Amino acid sequence: MQFRSTGTRTRTRTRLATAITAVLAVTALGAGALATAPTAFAATPAAFSAADDQPATLPVFPEGSQLAGSGATGFLSYSFTQNGTREVRWTPYDGGATTLLQEPEDGGFTMSGGDVVVLGDANWTYEMRSLTLRNMADPAAPGVDIDLRALDAHYVAVLSPTSVLARVTKGDGAVELHVVSKDGATTTSRKVSGLPADATHIFSWAPVQNGIAFVGYETGPANARVGGRALVDVAAGTATETYSSAESGYDFSTLMVSGSHVAWVDYASGTGLFVTSVDRATREEKRTVLGARDGEWYHALVGGWLVYGNSSTPVRAVSLTTGETRDLVDSGSGAVSAGDGSMVVSGKRAADGAGLFRITAGQDGTPTVTKVAATGQVAVPPALKIEQVHVPDVADLDQTGGNVTLGWTLSRPEARLDVTLTHIATGKEFRTSVNAPASGSRFDYTWDGTIAGVDAPNGRYAVEAEATPLDGVGEPAHQGWEMTVKRAYDPHDYTNNGSTDVLARDAAGGLWRDDLRDRPVNGQVKPAQRVGLGGGWQTYKHIEAVGDISGDQVGDIVGLDGSGVLWHYLGKGDGGFTPRARVGGGWGVYNQLTGGSDLDGDGRADLLAADTAGVLWFYKGTGSATAPFAARARVGGGWGVYNQLTAVGNIAGSAAGDLIARDKDGVLWMYQGDGRGNFAPRVRVGGGWGAFSQLVGAGDLDNDGRPDLVAYGAGGTYVYRSTGSTTAPFSRQSTSLYAGEGTKFNNIA
Repeated sequence: MQFRSTGTRTRTRTRLATAITAVLAVTALGAGALATAPTAFAATPAAFSAADDQPATLPVFPEGSQLAGSGATGFLSYSFTQNGTREVRWTPYDGGATTLLQEPEDGGFTMSGGDVVVLGDANWTYEMRSLTLRNMADPAAPGVDIDLRALDAHYVAVLSPTSVLARVTKGDGAVELHVVSKDGATTTSRKVSGLPADATHIFSWAPVQNGIAFVGYETGPANARVGGRALVDVAAGTATETYSSAESGYDFSTLMVSGSHVAWVDYASGTGLFVTSVDRATREEKRTVLGARDGEWYHALVGGWLVYGNSSTPVRAVSLTTGETRDLVDSGSGAVSAGDGSMVVSGKRAADGAGLFRITAGQDGTPTVTKVAATGQVAVPPALKIEQVHVPDVADLDQTGGNVTLGWTLSRPEARLDVTLTHIATGKEFRTSVNAPASGSRFDYTWDGTIAGVDAPNGRYAVEAEATPLDGVGEPAHQGWEMTVKRAYDPHDYTNNGSTDVLARDAAGGLWRDDLRDRPVNGQVKPAQRVGLGGGWQTYKHIEAVGDISGDQVGDIVGLDGSGVLWHYLGKGDGGFTPRARVGGGWGVYNQLTGGSDLDGDGRADLLAADTAGVLWFYKGTGSATAPFAARARVGGGWGVYNQLTAVGNIAGSAAGDLIARDKDGVLWMYQGDGRGNFAPRVRVGGGWGAFSQLVGAGDLDNDGRPDLVAYGAGGTYVYRSTGSTTAPFSRQSTSLYAGEGTKFNNIA
């Protein structure tokens, strides 16, 4: 990965080497005064004053680091670790904690305005398209992501914590400069006017100052391209001042701007590198020769002064108005410009040693030097460790109200803990961050047992914790654990998460699964997710949930087709079903089916079927997927008076599962199971049930240990909670399930 500093250093062996030579070899140097950087400077000492708010102890510029950027509140540096990775660090000038920044994989970073650091998806800034803007004036604030790919754009310069300049390529190949801003989830783009229509390679390294950006571009005929420069008023979206240059336009890493001047570096054979500066008021042009191309020069405008140097020279300044020169710092190894018009140099002075020196324009315009950081070793706090893990081996969510508290004790509290729970069987993940506790060093998080708002599946989970120091110093600490999540078996559950799933078929034959929450939310039964299971289900006269007929603790369903063949679909536990398997023929004599309830107390789900003559038959569950039901046994006649039969499970506390039956007058009756596949005499529940087209025994919806009922109809859908009473077995409760969809479905199971 490469990093280019913010407009203050010329890497003379890279892009200037080939792009300039042909043009500058024939360029006349007659325009403006030519000044050669003197080898000896006047003895006038540079002005120096300590800032009033300078901390008693200067922040540390890490030994061996490179200076990468400067803002109003701090500086950016980077260094390489022993394993070759780059460590990018933001250090406040006020002595506060440093922050380590994580570069994107195969990406890079830059800084060209204010305190904003840009992290991008390319190691060359000119190619960045996916950006994260970090406002280091508030390091704890989340980054702002700006994706330029939808605009076919590339990064040019950062304007604020939420906006950048971008180079947009249009469909016809034309290039435009845009201001791209992010407000919440909305990205907007505004064109900058005033640049030549054929401008390309728009680029900038100059910090944006007082709302003014300095950009370079290439323009002219294809065989004679030349460089151009423009100042852009960002608020107005207009190029306000333009400047031509002998340089061909391929390298704009040397652009400099102040309130009074603009400048850039050019090259001419026989002359070497020189800085072209232009007085913005008079348009007077001057050239200051730097010398040979060997070495890395740094340069910046500070007010009306040009400040420059390299590793073998002092940091020097020349007045672009009077020609006066000053020696500012004994030696320097690099420098950056800041958006406030200042310059920061990495160097040393005999008076106060090595560090960072901030150069600003004094009240009279002359450069003022203040030491703002001292070179030294960064104090490394004790290694961050996860000392204890407070994660249960088994989380029984039925016993804990659906929640489980996870905890980690760290060696120190100044950290952020990132937690990931991964369901091993499906790969479903839950992620969260836990902030530092108010006291102590134990980080606790109470998980509500959901992933993306849906009850998480039962089974083994990998529980991973990563603790990151808040000050960015030191390596993160990791800890892995395993935990089993379990809930009671629900015969109406197809996703193995303990919550009821209700199936509904629409008029087109599409089957839909609504996964309900494991327990009411604010007192109401709510669906969490709807998933389509495909079409073609209109082939069945009846679709019925029959509980676990194969003995694998997952709910199954059966379908009775128009030719009288019964088919079963085994639940897979992930919300889907295996391909259908034939149960047998001859089932066309039945006009009602209901299942899913254990009617004889043997722990297996059974099936009831009423024929057209009104006789009710009992099919005992076998637990075999190949032959799920035993031969039928006659329960009795007279059941033709009912138009709805629903096996609801054991709602009254009797020996086995119960049955409810609705007659043609809309009266509901309850039959308590006797544990032998038969029923006690009926008990009247009440009238008015004719308002519903479907009654579904839906399992335990409120987690009170008793199965409940879902009633679906044009007038609304309701949950009828089991009370455990034989005289008043149900209590009505509202639900948002199928809200406004009372006529959409013709089969609910």
